[in-house]
Amino acid sequence: MVDLDELRARFARSLQRARHPGDGPDPSPYADRLLDHWQEPQRRYHTLTHLTAVLDHVDTLAEYADDPDLVRLAAWFHDAVYLPDRSENEERSARLAERALAEAGLPDERTAEVARLVRLTAGHAPADDDRNGHVLCDADLAVLASPPSGYAAYTAAVREEYGFVPADAFRAGRAAILRELLALPRLFHTPYGAEHWETTARYNLTAELEMLSS
Repeated sequence: MVDLDELRARFARSLQRARHPGDGPDPSPYADRLLDHWQEPQRRYHTLTHLTAVLDHVDTLAEYADDPDLVRLAAWFHDAVYLPDRSENEERSARLAERALAEAGLPDERTAEVARLVRLTAGHAPADDDRNGHVLCDADLAVLASPPSGYAAYTAAVREEYGFVPADAFRAGRAAILRELLALPRLFHTPYGAEHWETTARYNLTAELEMLSS
């Protein structure tokens, strides 16, 4: 069960650390609006459970980020706008971040960094020197390295989210995504991700692809 009060507190801490001390309005209404987004009924995988997991992974990887609190804020916004039948979710989420964080008192350059990170999750391909991007992308993809039961739950939730897509079309589209991921020279960019997640994630992706292709 997700603890909404704890999530509100986590958002408030990240925002307050990221902006100038004492600046800006109460973070609570911004947290509440984000929590409303993350609880929309069309979501099956991109839920509060996913948000919590990504935030936890960012905490694990925080030492590799240039600014962990900006990465945490990007995690909050990265799927804040999510409609399974739309392709511009990351862009719309980034625009929401730009509007909300500017209003919440985050300086312009820091708001721009959060929005950039949100847009980066559309392809999960950060530059070699993009330490913040490495942490956010690794945190978002860490689900791929779940143990068998967790990975099965993840794939089932994704299928449910795309329940409007016919089975054959879903299998073809999902297989294409898996092939794209497996073709990447590396799935994870932080030293921790490379050591702890890369091998398991590739095993899971390969096994799922084989199942879809059988």
